[in-house]
Amino acid sequence: MLVVLGFRDPVADAIGLLRPRTVVGPSLQATGEWALSFDTFLHVRIGGLVCGTCWLILEGHEPVLLEEGDTFMLGNPPPYVLASTPAASPRPAEQVWASAEEGFVRIGPASEDDLYLCVGHIEFDHQNAALLTDLLPPLVIVRAGDPHGNRLGQLIDLLATEVGLTAPGGPLVQNHLAQILLVHMLRAHAGQTDRPTGWLGALNEDGIGAALRAVHADVAYPWDINELAEISHMSRSAFAQAFKSHVGVPPLEYLIQWRMSLARDALSRDALSISELARATGYRSESAFSTAFRRVVGSSPTQFRAQARRSAEVGR
Repeated sequence: MLVVLGFRDPVADAIGLLRPRTVVGPSLQATGEWALSFDTFLHVRIGGLVCGTCWLILEGHEPVLLEEGDTFMLGNPPPYVLASTPAASPRPAEQVWASAEEGFVRIGPASEDDLYLCVGHIEFDHQNAALLTDLLPPLVIVRAGDPHGNRLGQLIDLLATEVGLTAPGGPLVQNHLAQILLVHMLRAHAGQTDRPTGWLGALNEDGIGAALRAVHADVAYPWDINELAEISHMSRSAFAQAFKSHVGVPPLEYLIQWRMSLARDALSRDALSISELARATGYRSESAFSTAFRRVVGSSPTQFRAQARRSAEVGR
């Protein structure tokens, strides 16, 4: 069976399928009055203030003051501005970023009052990116004093230290630190119960979370709603209602969607035959699997794999 079909944690499953590619930096050091405008982009940007303060002005939102130790995550964000004050006139960040030297961009003369901002940009495999990006609001902020704030602040400090080094393995360490930051930001976001978070938030619900973990632990098992309700220690009707309320879709529809996400990934990498993939995702026949795949994805498994092969050849 394919390795990606054997995970036991929904967050690890999702991030594994997303195949994150991380670009860390450049980091920003600035004094005086300044403002940088950033265009919209895919998929996630994570940043944190090592020291100093600045304003984050996201299109359609009120300006937010970020302070030392604060961490932020932007999910598929609209254009935004980072600035010393909300009144500062912004210039395109792309032009300033092009002047980076040894992983840093400087605005203004060096000073003890320097702002020090560390950022990373995380891109995902486009086939399954919606697994995560559809759950994220444009902006998540974790304050230094929040329950997750201290740990995130430590990670930002570590990342900032790595950016300033030229030690062997630096890019690898930066990449892994950025992905650890992503996981901790997701945990913090899931804990912010005033915001809907789909399956991510449902993991914090004892009954629904147990059912989600069971599905991810054995995606090939022929789950039915009665078994999932029993795992959740709920009646069938209460479980079905609670699952849809928290996750956004009925339990068995979630199972199908997850199986098809795994299937898209396997077909993209040409990892299994269609008959093997059908068995690995819980279908008794290739035809049943193909019917489900076409309904969810809009093309047959054979067509999807052929298109993936053509795209891979073009990308070489």
